[in-house]
Amino acid sequence: MPKMKTHSGAAKRFRKTGNGKLKRSHAFTSHMFRNKSEKQKRNLSKTGYVDESDQKRIKDLMPYK
Repeated sequence: MPKMKTHSGAAKRFRKTGNGKLKRSHAFTSHMFRNKSEKQKRNLSKTGYVDESDQKRIKDLMPYK
């Protein structure tokens, strides 16, 4: 049985925490900041977590992470 490959796109976008949850960054952070409030920009800069319903699908893409 050959080794499984890690999905490189998922590996760049997600990090596993100590408890096994998946951290992610927010979207809408690259441009057009003039239209966003300070509160929205501040909250988008923080990390988010992957929803429980999506975690198994993403963990399957990264078997060794």
